[in-house]
Amino acid sequence: MENKSAIGMIEMNSIAKGYAVGDAMLKAADVDILFNRTICPGKFMVMVAGDVAAVEAAMSAGLEMGRETIVDELLIPNVHPSVFAAISGTRVIEETAALGIIETFSVASIIQAADAAVKAANVELIDVHLAMAIGGKGYATLTGDVASVTAAVEAGTDYIKDKGVLVEKVVIAQPREEILRDKV
Repeated sequence: MENKSAIGMIEMNSIAKGYAVGDAMLKAADVDILFNRTICPGKFMVMVAGDVAAVEAAMSAGLEMGRETIVDELLIPNVHPSVFAAISGTRVIEETAALGIIETFSVASIIQAADAAVKAANVELIDVHLAMAIGGKGYATLTGDVASVTAAVEAGTDYIKDKGVLVEKVVIAQPREEILRDKV
């Protein structure tokens, strides 16, 4: 698939229904599946990418299939390119300045917050961690100068504030390098 400008994701509280939702999404439109797996604590996540119309069609089918099992969902029409690399853990950051962290109760909301943050200010996403080994939560780390990181963290948390899923947000102006050893 050439144009992966959009992503859609459905997070469910049923593993069995998760498989059915993934199947419905793939049958509804020409999308690529990025994730189709269990996540902590006993939830299931299906994430697809493709052009905007295809992802919208896949999401419509998935939401119809998932109904009462849906915990959260997202559709980002023009996702920032660094979000894909941050989710997959393939980002390489040479130097870290200020450190920003956004932590949420759902996977969908952390992806939305990370996308909004990186679009709002001159920052680099370090990582977007999705649910595994952290009780189903998500968190994103980003870096840049203090003002940019602060603006990005505020933009990311403002984007999701109405969902009621924010756990915490932090900006560390000059983090000790030991704090980031496993991230950079």
